[in-house]
Amino acid sequence: MRHSSGPLILPALFLAFVAAAWPQELPAQPQARPKVCVALVSNATTTSLFVERMTERLTKSLNGNKVIAAAMDSATTKDRELRPTLENSAEMKTRECDYVLLTQITDPKAHRTEPRDQISIGGKTPSVDASDPMGGSSGPVYRDSLEIDFALFRAGKPTAVTNATLLEQPSANVSDSLVQAMDRAANRVHHELKKK
Repeated sequence: MRHSSGPLILPALFLAFVAAAWPQELPAQPQARPKVCVALVSNATTTSLFVERMTERLTKSLNGNKVIAAAMDSATTKDRELRPTLENSAEMKTRECDYVLLTQITDPKAHRTEPRDQISIGGKTPSVDASDPMGGSSGPVYRDSLEIDFALFRAGKPTAVTNATLLEQPSANVSDSLVQAMDRAANRVHHELKKK
């Protein structure tokens, strides 16, 4: 009786080929992007501000390749010391965020409870904004800067990852100038998250 080895060789060759082509190590999984919950910006000044617009801009500026950002329904505390409220913590857990970002607009003359990193320096400088109704023939307008205090907290941690202040010289349209400052705050948060 004659045996044919042809049919047995083909499956063996196929298995050898598959084994050689199969990667010996699985590639490293890409690192998950952190999710940041952005609390509604709090206005602790006497100036009327469109905080919803600022919160939206901050969230949009944070969203990118490295970060997922989600605007929250709960607001940043009105207290001078930035800490997540019970509402912030509950919403952060519900939304499954890794971090919460608190932002508050304040008057720089207000009493500071703790030192913060100062990112830029403002001051009482004259407004040269062409849209300023008080500029022009009556001369320059002097406006006090407003502070944008922000703090980033990791879920379950009582101390802030970053706690900083931007000083912003508002223009005639205060909300517009502060909306642009939200981009600077987002850049600082991105920088901190890159270190993690």
